[in-house]
Parts: sequence; C-alpha cells; structure tokens
Amino acid sequence: MGVVTTDDRAPDDRAPGDRAPGDRAPGDRGPGDRGPGDRGPGDRAPGDRAPGDRGPGDRVPKQDRSRATRQRLLAAAVACLAERGWAGSTVLVVAERAGVSRGAAQHHFPTREDLFTAAVEYVAEERSDALRALFPQGATGDRRAVVTALVGLYTGPLFRAALHLWVAASNEEQLRSRVTELEARVGRESHRIAVELLGADESAPGVRETVQGLLDMARGLGLANLLTDDGGRRERVVAQWAGLLDDALG
Repeated sequence: MGVVTTDDRAPDDRAPGDRAPGDRAPGDRGPGDRGPGDRGPGDRAPGDRAPGDRGPGDRVPKQDRSRATRQRLLAAAVACLAERGWAGSTVLVVAERAGVSRGAAQHHFPTREDLFTAAVEYVAEERSDALRALFPQGATGDRRAVVTALVGLYTGPLFRAALHLWVAASNEEQLRSRVTELEARVGRESHRIAVELLGADESAPGVRETVQGLLDMARGLGLANLLTDDGGRRERVVAQWAGLLDDALG
C-alpha cells in the first residue's frame, strides 16, 4: 500500500488540525457575533445620550428661556402693582424684582404700558383658571360655594393689581383705551363662567341682570377689602346673595 499524500485524500478526509471551509478556531468570530465590549446598532453604553437628551451642562433652548423670562416679568409686574401702585412700578423696578436686565424687560415689553397691560391680562387668565379649577366638573348645585369663589377673585392681590392699573388708566389717555378693551373682555369671560357655574338660564327675564349684579357686588366687596378685611361681613353678604340666587334662578 502506498503512502497517501495530501492530494490523494478524499474531500471528507481530514487530518488532525485540518479545518474545512466555514470551520472556526476557538476565539474566531463570525458575522453578527459580538464580544463583551462590542455594541450593536441602538446599544448605548453608560453615559451615552439619546437624541434630544440634555446633559447637566447643556443650555436650555432659547425659546424656553424667553418664555420663562416673560413669565417672571409678568409675575413681578403684578406684585409691584399690588404693593407699590402705578407710580412706584417702573420697568426698572419690575426688571430688578424679576432678576433680569432692563434691556431684557424692554425686549419683551417695549413700553411700560405694554408691560402692565400684559400683566393685567395675565391676572385675568390666572383668575379664570383659578375659578375653573375650583369646580372642575362645571356647574354645581352649591350656589353659596360659587358666590364665595367669585367674591374671592375680587379680594386678593390679583384684583388689587388690576385696580391700580384702572386708576392709572383713568388719568392716562394712552393707557385708557387698552385697559378698557381688556376689562370688557375680562368682564365677558367672568360673566360667562358665572352663568355656567350657577346653572343660570339667561333666556329667562332678569337672569342676566341678576348674574351681573352678583359680579358687581363681588367687585364692591373687593374694593372695600382694600381698606379693611371685614371677613365676617363678607360672609353674611355672600350667604344673603346665595339665597337670592336660589330664589331668582330656581
């Protein structure tokens, strides 16, 4: 028998150590295999950030910073009006209270009238939101609770700030038209919310005037509250009005 050479072996005959096509030695990796430190598509290592993630050192988007600055200015303007009145509430005073530069304040509100008109509009929106939040389910059968809430809108710092602006508008022509327009819109919104919460049917004679009388009464109590906080008298008036509304609205 002759010696078998490499070329004489059949295709399936392999000597020790020989590898056929496709065989892998220990440690070899094929396509798709990953080692302990390898990452596939979409894998993130500790510290990696997905698109849109912000790290501690990243800057807040410019639009968000601008919106936050505007809100601080409006809140500061309301507080200044309530505490200092119109004469003591300059743009510089408001900017300092808000923690921004005067230039930044004037970027958002070019004139003093722009700033304080926007502040009262902000007050009106806050008042409406606060009233809706008290009765998230809408109309309620407890009319005394509704009257109490409406009166509360006119006895806090938000109403005090608005009142200072109204006084200023009575003496400044440029401010008057803007505040008058704003107050008309706020009045319509307050009336609409009151009608909804009281469950009033304004198609009935006298109902609209009754609801408006309630709002006028609430405003009067707010004015009285500027000088003295007569909570006891206010509660008695609220109770009387709640009874009148039950009789008038059914």
